[in-house]
Amino acid sequence: MTQSPALVWFREDLRLSDNPALTGALDHGPSLCLYIFDTSPERRALGGAARWWLSRSLMALSTAIAARGGELLVMRGDPAEILPRLVRDAGIGLVAWNRRYEASAIALDKALKAELVASGVVVESFNAALLNEPWQVKSKAGGPMQVFTPYWRAARERGTPRPPLPAPEGIRQAKLPATLRSMTLSIEELGLEPRKPDWAGGLRASWMPGEDGAQARLADFLDDGLAGYRTERDRPDRPGTSRLSPHLRFGEIGPRQIWHTVQMALETGETRGSPADAEKFLSELGWREFSYHLLFHNPELATRNFNRRFDGFGWEQDAAGLAAWQRGLTGYPIVDAGMRELWETGWMHNRVRMVTASFLIKHLLTDWRAGEAWFWDTLVDADPANNAASWQWVAGSGADAAPYFRIFNPVTQGEKFDPDGAYVRRFVPELTKLDAKFIHKPWTAPQTVLREAGISLGEDYPRPIVDLDFGRRRALAALAELRAETGSESA
Repeated sequence: MTQSPALVWFREDLRLSDNPALTGALDHGPSLCLYIFDTSPERRALGGAARWWLSRSLMALSTAIAARGGELLVMRGDPAEILPRLVRDAGIGLVAWNRRYEASAIALDKALKAELVASGVVVESFNAALLNEPWQVKSKAGGPMQVFTPYWRAARERGTPRPPLPAPEGIRQAKLPATLRSMTLSIEELGLEPRKPDWAGGLRASWMPGEDGAQARLADFLDDGLAGYRTERDRPDRPGTSRLSPHLRFGEIGPRQIWHTVQMALETGETRGSPADAEKFLSELGWREFSYHLLFHNPELATRNFNRRFDGFGWEQDAAGLAAWQRGLTGYPIVDAGMRELWETGWMHNRVRMVTASFLIKHLLTDWRAGEAWFWDTLVDADPANNAASWQWVAGSGADAAPYFRIFNPVTQGEKFDPDGAYVRRFVPELTKLDAKFIHKPWTAPQTVLREAGISLGEDYPRPIVDLDFGRRRALAALAELRAETGSESA
């Protein structure tokens, strides 16, 4: 045990259980628990919904640390300036953190580690966010992988993930010198939550951020959601998904915890889900892993086409169409329901994410980066890997991408996955009284039916902002032009 205190730097791992950096610090003796709200220009600023979640998650973490005898120190600024000063003035002998995988975070951690080690401080980093490090899963040729199925097969061949670590029973708090106390802030002083206007009412009603909330969500999913997951996960009108994504995003629960909890529930019969349901669910963790694999090997995933042939694609500059999409006023009910669910709750059903993204990219011919940016600002689970990789997947410009000519029809998607219109009625109340026969295509309803439902198209609910056949033809024509210019059939 070292004589000098340790410091654990919390980042995107806001939990006590299965937190190897926390365990590593406490193993060395009395420790300081630190969170820095990073305002450096190198880091992509969090969107509004994610900032709200972060505020609540930090409050939950602070309470949990205090209950074990410790204190969460909160600071704001550039970690490259704050951390070395804190380590020096507090006499820290060991610094522990869990790794992140965006290029700016990697660069910061490398620079900090070099500086701290040069000053005689021990620095330890750990994997708390992934089942496998992005560099551990390789192709047969030894390089990064670009297709999910062989990636996931190779990842599974690495064996069962290690068991999760228990939460510490107590935290021995190191003393913070009085000269450093002035650097600390309350969580409220970070100003993460909206005030005027306060648009977060729907988020507060929908979520319980924090480690306890994550564990409760997983338990509820195993009780009621895992059974039938293979098919129910595509139905936005039913509670068929885990809704664990924001908890994973902020590290309130780790993938190893989820993996072993699911396997234990199957073995003990504590879930009605089948092994096939569980395998499908765990493969969704695999898609998250794959996204981080892509991000690590392609640092500009959120800003540049993975497939550079798309750099010359002929996007339209349709500000009005983008605004209608953002507000959920496209005239296509499943698209509008999804965009309004996003605005109200900070989340959107996985199937509807694909439909709304396809509509923006292909029917409106809008650059996928505009959609990625909107989701980054409005999703509570806005993840630097998943968000970018998923948008590029839909656009056809990404790895393992859906071909660009695969264009989701919002009418048929709605009729297939929301057949009674329950999802649409929940988030598009203007259409509540419309018969299910017309709920996904209200412009085809006779005037008598519309009047009975209290709907005047163009007044109570918009007419479609683009004709689906026109949008499809225009998208395919743009693709054909790109192929002609690049001489490639893979674009």
